[in-house]
Amino acid sequence: MTDLPTLWRDGRTTLGAWISLREPFLAEIAATSGYDYVCIDMQHGLSDIDHIIAGMQAMARTPTVPIARVPWNEPGVIGRVLDAGALGVVIPMVNSVEEAERAVAACRYAPVGARSFGPRVVASRLGAGYFAAANASVACIPMIETRQAVEHIDDILSVPGIDAIYIGPADLSVSYGLPPGVDQTDPVFTDALATVVAACGRHGVVPGIHASAALAAARHATGFRMITVGFDAEPAMQALRADITRARDAVSPA
Repeated sequence: MTDLPTLWRDGRTTLGAWISLREPFLAEIAATSGYDYVCIDMQHGLSDIDHIIAGMQAMARTPTVPIARVPWNEPGVIGRVLDAGALGVVIPMVNSVEEAERAVAACRYAPVGARSFGPRVVASRLGAGYFAAANASVACIPMIETRQAVEHIDDILSVPGIDAIYIGPADLSVSYGLPPGVDQTDPVFTDALATVVAACGRHGVVPGIHASAALAAARHATGFRMITVGFDAEPAMQALRADITRARDAVSPA
């Protein structure tokens, strides 16, 4: 199994899928469909740690990198998803140097971090070499999703051990007084994205963003190299609504 830091060092732009529902089969489908990474969402998705474990097992024999978004910047839950097999952690609402340092420490074993040793599940899957490789192969991915984080982006990215950042466009929009959305035309939003990408370039950190397939080309053109483009919940809901509308129209009296 490969890892995201290796793909990024090789110059790859990684495209990912986002799993909000609890069904491990959805993670398996995504992981066998050609995505570079699949993220199981514990923050706004439906998964708890049991679903993370099942989802990581479902992806274990695929070429896709399994990652998770945790509910908050808390070392206990970060350690649990890593022990379950996640090779990357997306960590919400990192707004300061201190919060970035806490995120990195939770992702790394000593001497560079404070992660507790006990990778029962992931070590059985990846072998005895997991411990020696973990600090380099696990991707620490703080989220940048507020005006405060953008204003302090150079300070945040100066923290050693950050592999990538991940912009949450909805929360970033709200932080700037805009309605939540995956994309905005307002200059305050586009300028914030440009500020973060430029800072990533100065610090050697990969810029990532929550996006869509339709936005992939535009995001890539502006420098993003971790772009989430596939989703489970929204397309399923759209298809169900479209089908019932089509069927109602077909059987309704003329």
